Amino acid sequence: MSFISFFKGYKNFAIFFTILSIVIVTIIYNVLNVRQPLPIYQPAMVSEELVDSTIQHQLKYHKIADFSLTNQNGETITQDNYKNKIYVADFFFTTCQTICPIMTKNMEQIQKAIVNDEDVMLLSHTVTPKIDSVAQLKKYAIEKGVIDRKWNLVTGDKKQIYELARKSYLAVKTDGNGDEYDMIHTENFMLIDKKRQIRGFYDGTKPEDIERILEDIETLKYFDKL
Repeated sequence: MSFISFFKGYKNFAIFFTILSIVIVTIIYNVLNVRQPLPIYQPAMVSEELVDSTIQHQLKYHKIADFSLTNQNGETITQDNYKNKIYVADFFFTTCQTICPIMTKNMEQIQKAIVNDEDVMLLSHTVTPKIDSVAQLKKYAIEKGVIDRKWNLVTGDKKQIYELARKSYLAVKTDGNGDEYDMIHTENFMLIDKKRQIRGFYDGTKPEDIERILEDIETLKYFDKL
């Protein structure tokens, strides 16, 4: 075999080996990266305007606090109703005519997708509890197609709701009108895992974010099984 023939053969082998290596690496990469774990959000990772000043620099151990509120059926709803559940939470008010109808419609789309999934629920908090009585929430729930076993609309003490919004869900702004518990809700939906940790923030007015929530719910369920 001539010197040139040897290197021609080597060149062909090198090309084949390179292509094979690329294929193998690609397969391994795809297998290992089908799902990536979701981040665990801490107060320091969120815009300061949405976080109470007492926890703005917290870097770990953040969880949703215990709560006791009243739903559209006059039932007391606590953290125990969501024990070992993945859930999507938001803040709204029934008389809102801007983003709330869109958010509620999109939450209803999530409800449709998870209606038979016992691991997943929904939780919507009113930011105007004086207006949103149990009767008002029930009327709204009927109009919007709320399924009671899947989705709680809750009202209660304004201070408690404010503290949940600012210190737990990191989800609302203050409007500075003199009432220390006044809130401006955002379009945010929050994805909460079974350990009561925030795993995602989403724009509740955008269909693409609703799709992302559903994908991320499946991701949480996938890693729960590992």
